[in-house]
Amino acid sequence: MHLILQMQNITIAGDLGSGKSTVAKILCEKLQFKYYSTGNIQRQLAADMGIDTLQLNYISETDASIDKLIDDKTVELNNSTENFILDSRLAWHFIKNSFKIYLQVDVLVAAKRVMADKLRTNEPTAETVEAIAANLLERRAAENKRFLEKYNVECNNINNYDCIVDTTNLNIEQVVEQILEAYQQFN
Repeated sequence: MHLILQMQNITIAGDLGSGKSTVAKILCEKLQFKYYSTGNIQRQLAADMGIDTLQLNYISETDASIDKLIDDKTVELNNSTENFILDSRLAWHFIKNSFKIYLQVDVLVAAKRVMADKLRTNEPTAETVEAIAANLLERRAAENKRFLEKYNVECNNINNYDCIVDTTNLNIEQVVEQILEAYQQFN
């Protein structure tokens, strides 16, 4: 089923491993929107540098060019004439005219998802769910600290969002359904 409606763009932020990319891609298909992801840009930058995403986050604390590159690509989307969904921890901050979604998830559930996702590249390596959970928490803390210092924003403050969904105990279809219902009410 495809919904064809003239609606606002959508920005999806949330916890690492909460399903942002998967949800965004399904919503794009249903709404016939274009998909963008700053995570893809970040993973590619890390790969090009021969490091993982956690290491890139630490380098970004002192090398402003990394965030500037990602930020500039994000801000450019404000001029887009096509509808899009942006999967990004800071999308809600940079894309002013959007339906802002935040996906939450229990960190151990997120770690299991990350461990099972063989398509994820340039993530820190770990052998156990607990170690992956620790990496996710460390990365989130590093990003939140940097975003607060550089932009004076709190990514995990739910007051920044129009729709909050806890994906811990939901399947992907249930998450998408909740978002579509909220999105239609928003418009």
